[in-house]
Amino acid sequence: MSRIALYAGSFDPLTNGHLDIIQSAGALCDELVVAIGIHPGKTPMFAAEERASLIERATWGLDVTAACKISVVTFSGLAVEAARAAGASLMLRGLRDGTDFDDEMRMAAMNAVMAPEIKTVFLATSPPVRHISATLVRQIAALGGDVSAFVPGAVAQALAKRRPPG
Repeated sequence: MSRIALYAGSFDPLTNGHLDIIQSAGALCDELVVAIGIHPGKTPMFAAEERASLIERATWGLDVTAACKISVVTFSGLAVEAARAAGASLMLRGLRDGTDFDDEMRMAAMNAVMAPEIKTVFLATSPPVRHISATLVRQIAALGGDVSAFVPGAVAQALAKRRPPG
């Protein structure tokens, strides 16, 4: 029986911090489903299809892919329902700091009540990428800053195409 994990987020955009969690996931599961949440009330920078493509491009050839199959899906609604649909027994969540921990613990407790068969596993991001957030990357990119140290190359290129001229 293979162990399937779900890693849900908006991934708008995918960052090197997200990739760090994906790399770590390879040691925990046989299959990782990267699930892009679609929230009807939010206007993302990248369409879901583009985010999926960027994730696939960034994860292609990672060392982890030899031991762990990676797939990308989209979902709307509850992450625990996306985990059930994927056949996942684990939900992975990345932690950067204590604030993330507090927020994630509340979410994990709620998910445990709704889906007790799915366990939440917290993965700490590595120190070199701990400071990266997609929100800050979007802000820096929108102001014309260089985000190449914070995102995979394909994402940096996609962000540069959205940069206002000048």
